[in-house]
Amino acid sequence: MTRHLSRLRLTAFRNYTAAALDLDDRHLVLTGPNGAGKTNLLEAVSLLSPGRGLRRASFDTVQAQGSDIGWAVAATVETDDGPADIGTGAGPDGGRRVRINGANARSIEAMSDYLRVLWLTPAMDGLFSGPASDRRRFLDRLVTTLIPSHSSSVSDYDKAMRQRNRLLEEGGDIRWLSAVEIQLAELGASIHLARTDSLTHLQALIEQSLDDESFPSAHLALTPLFDNQSEPTSSAALETALIETWQASRALDRAAGRTISGPHRVDLEVTYAQKGMPAALGSTGEQKALLIGLILAHARLVKLRTAITPFLLLDEIAAHLDPDRRRALFSALDGLGTQCFLTGTDKLLFEALGERAQTITVRDGRLYKD
Repeated sequence: MTRHLSRLRLTAFRNYTAAALDLDDRHLVLTGPNGAGKTNLLEAVSLLSPGRGLRRASFDTVQAQGSDIGWAVAATVETDDGPADIGTGAGPDGGRRVRINGANARSIEAMSDYLRVLWLTPAMDGLFSGPASDRRRFLDRLVTTLIPSHSSSVSDYDKAMRQRNRLLEEGGDIRWLSAVEIQLAELGASIHLARTDSLTHLQALIEQSLDDESFPSAHLALTPLFDNQSEPTSSAALETALIETWQASRALDRAAGRTISGPHRVDLEVTYAQKGMPAALGSTGEQKALLIGLILAHARLVKLRTAITPFLLLDEIAAHLDPDRRRALFSALDGLGTQCFLTGTDKLLFEALGERAQTITVRDGRLYKD
């Protein structure tokens, strides 16, 4: 049986006062005009995973305007072990809470025992030519689908780094600064090793399918973590190297007003494998196809490593693909054996899916079955 969502309920989420969908295991196509709420629905589903969803929005901003009921997203996931009910919604202090099968979850990451989620949105079309921070976030999203705790590690690292920067600026107690750097190194080593390990496995899988011409393949690499030394391979040695680097750069970091080295400065380098050129130099169509190929390859990796095929959210995915590429995409999605949500303004773009998809029209935060 294909793991899939059979039931989805939204309450006071963005422009949805309330919404309900009952689904089978086919793909779901959402069509309608811009601003109708198609991406909002995808965002709701993306919050059934660790992190802040496909828009990276603060949780207090997803609340429907004018509603005094807290926002909530609930779904039933059909698995080989039977259905599982997953829900997330407004929690205390602007955060969120998670419930699984009617009970409070032990952690946000507990949702990943039932569902892994990947997405592509139009905002990601300039990923390869945009700022390094966008590529790091993209990479961390990929890693999180393999290692659910990675998202929390990145968040904790950012908090600890901001704390170090404040201590440097204010001339804080050196013992407190050293303690923060130790914590920062533990988190930084965990993040960097998770990234490198995930990329190693992803690259190996990509190289097995270089002859597949449906979508171009990528060669992936991280820029060096340290300027003048090789990277230790053990966690303990990497932590030590990071601590020594930060201790030596305190004066420079204080003058710069930021921590100038560490995992938060690493970039993801992407090369168009078949042409041997940086992805950023490809045409708009080539970059889009390369990004799709990368997501499809990572979905296969997650399936192999976790035995859970990720659920895919593909926002306006078909708009810039020619008919042959659209057919290739739909065929690849079928080959993954997963359920996908796809959005677009024109139903004709999804004609090749035929009966393999259910179609819903979205108008002003309301859902209408075709």
